Amino acid sequence: MINAYAAMTPAGSLVPFTYDPGPLGSDEVEIQVAYCGICQSDVSMIDNEWGRSSYPLVAGHEVVGSVARVGAAVSTLHAGDQVGLGWHAGYCMQCTQCATGEHNLCLAVQPTIIGRHGGFADRVRAAAASVVPLPADIDLTRAGPLFCGGITVFNPLLQYAVQPTDRVGVIGIGGLGHMALKFLKAWGCDVTAFTSSASKVDDALAMGASHTIDSTDPAALARHANTFDLILSTVDASLDWGAYLGTLKPKGRLHFVGIPTQALELNVIALLRSQKAVSASPVGSPQAIATMLAFASRHAIQPEIELFPVARINDAIERLRSGQARYRVVVDMTASNNAGFSSTSLRQG
Repeated sequence: MINAYAAMTPAGSLVPFTYDPGPLGSDEVEIQVAYCGICQSDVSMIDNEWGRSSYPLVAGHEVVGSVARVGAAVSTLHAGDQVGLGWHAGYCMQCTQCATGEHNLCLAVQPTIIGRHGGFADRVRAAAASVVPLPADIDLTRAGPLFCGGITVFNPLLQYAVQPTDRVGVIGIGGLGHMALKFLKAWGCDVTAFTSSASKVDDALAMGASHTIDSTDPAALARHANTFDLILSTVDASLDWGAYLGTLKPKGRLHFVGIPTQALELNVIALLRSQKAVSASPVGSPQAIATMLAFASRHAIQPEIELFPVARINDAIERLRSGQARYRVVVDMTASNNAGFSSTSLRQG
């Protein structure tokens, strides 16, 4: 039996929930969960914002823990391995995307918290192909958010061959944006943070930005015309995208990892004249996640987190809902005041 915390109704509080996962599949791994980050996608699923939720719903897809058991056909992972699990818990392993290492684009991909139970639990199961080993020096308390928010902002660096000499802007300094600043700084880029919050300016500079721009000031945007090779938007707000396109160099790219609340309104002529591009991407493949973890380990990059014991999981969710979290929320699934959950011995980086 697996002990979990589940939402029983849309937008409902999480309550203790026990379920029988059935036999372990031959290609599956069962992970003993130590820490689990809370992502905005978890809240969206709990609230059924996408119309894809079924209840009871066990969210949680930024999982860090140790392998408890492996299926009969699994040879790449072993009991005791320190691992992580992100948004995807399985792939078809037969399509062109899977065959070419782009598993995250598999049309039959299995999300960790859609149609199955996630990591707000003492254990969680996933296909071995989606479970990624952790570097030895990663701090486990902070590693969870790398498996969703981290790879979301790191993947474009790989996909679009971002150069260390590039000038890159990041719109929004929150759960995604703060990690983007850290990765881009270590990548070697000249980094500018676009933020509407004066209270985040000092944080942005400390986390890797060399410059900040008030994103609510049209004149500030105009002064930076033809400046950036890449702008990475991490926000869900609908902004004046034409003004941001104007800050791109010829062949520059405006790339979305946040989802604006309204459809984009773009002037195609502005794109055509300077051969600019607009694009978007999801999380990365397991190989991309492994590359990100190696890069994070080498450069001592880790998310800024607020840590909650699992007994306060509903407080943790409300902290994220409030928009006040600095900058990711993580739940300690092994906290001693969590009756009924087993603990595990894990290293601390």
